[in-house]
Amino acid sequence: LKARGYTVLTADSSSEAERVAGEHRGPIDLLLTDMVLPGLSGRELADRLRAWRPTLRVIYMSAYPADVLVRQGRLEPGLWTLEKPFTEESLDAALR
Repeated sequence: LKARGYTVLTADSSSEAERVAGEHRGPIDLLLTDMVLPGLSGRELADRLRAWRPTLRVIYMSAYPADVLVRQGRLEPGLWTLEKPFTEESLDAALR
């Protein structure tokens, strides 16, 4: 993402992501998160960050297919997901 000109904020856990997002003074346009994280799930993290940044867009990554996550109630139908492993092309498509 950095090579494509994006500014990237990184975090190793949901709590660190909340801290990083809370300390960042500029805009955050997109959250690219795994569905499974230490602490909160990616969905719970997105909900919390959207409470302070309502226009935040989210792309979820998972080793599980999106239809499985929807059936399990972990993801709403129609949300952007990237199935791991993913290609640079599929990441570019999701970002657009």
